[in-house]
Amino acid sequence: MTAALEISGVVKDYNGLRPLRIEQLTALPGEQIAVLGLDAPSAEILVNLITGTSLPDRGEIRVLGELTSNIRDSDEWMTFVDRLGIVSERAVLLDGLSVVQNLAIPFSLDVEPLLPELRTRAVSLAEEVGLAPSVLDGPVGGLEPTARLRVRLGRALALNPAILLIEHPSANVSRAQVAPLGRDIRATIAKRGATGLTLTADKDLAQAIADRALELEPATGRLTTFRASWLDRFRNL
Repeated sequence: MTAALEISGVVKDYNGLRPLRIEQLTALPGEQIAVLGLDAPSAEILVNLITGTSLPDRGEIRVLGELTSNIRDSDEWMTFVDRLGIVSERAVLLDGLSVVQNLAIPFSLDVEPLLPELRTRAVSLAEEVGLAPSVLDGPVGGLEPTARLRVRLGRALALNPAILLIEHPSANVSRAQVAPLGRDIRATIAKRGATGLTLTADKDLAQAIADRALELEPATGRLTTFRASWLDRFRNL
C-alpha cells in the first residue's frame, strides 16, 4: 500500500528557536494522526512543506507517492495542491458574506447572488460538518469559534481532498467543546476515507481526533506515541 504521506529526515530552518525537525512520519490512506509539540509558527512551516509551498533544507516529503521536490512549475503545483485540504485560521473567511456563501466559494467565486445549484452543494457541506440550518444565511462574522471552525472544515472538504491538514483547531474553542469537536471532525474525515494530519498542542483534542497521537521531540525530530495519563483519560470520559 502506498503511503498517503511520508516525511523522512526533514530539517527546515525558519528563524525559530531551533529548526523544524521531523525524523520520520508515515500516514497510510484513511489514517488519522495527531502530532503534539508544534507551536503555531512551526505548524505553519510543516503545512507549507507538505503542500510544496516551500522545500526542506534536508530530507524529503512524499505526498500520495509524489516527492514535493519534483514539482516543476505552477501548473503541476496547482494539480498537486488540489488533493490537499487545509483547516487553518490562516484560511480567510469573508465575514460579511453568509455561511452558505462562504461554503460555496471553493466551487465558484460568483456567490452574489448564489445560484441554486451552488447553494445545494454548500448546504450539503454544511450538513456534513454539523452546521445548524439556522446559521446558514447569517454572516460568518457572527458565528462562535466552533462554528467558524466547522465552516473552515467544510471549505477544506469541498473539493474532496485525499489528505486533510489541520492546524491547531481547538485554539479558540471552549474546553467543554474540545473532545466532542475532535470526535466530529474524526468521523467526518473517516466518512470521506481521507487521511487526516492534525497539528496541535491540545492533548484532549489529539486523543479525540486521531487514530494515532504522536508527540514530537523538537530537538531531535523524533516522534513517539503519546500516552495519556490517568487524569487525561478521566477528562475524556
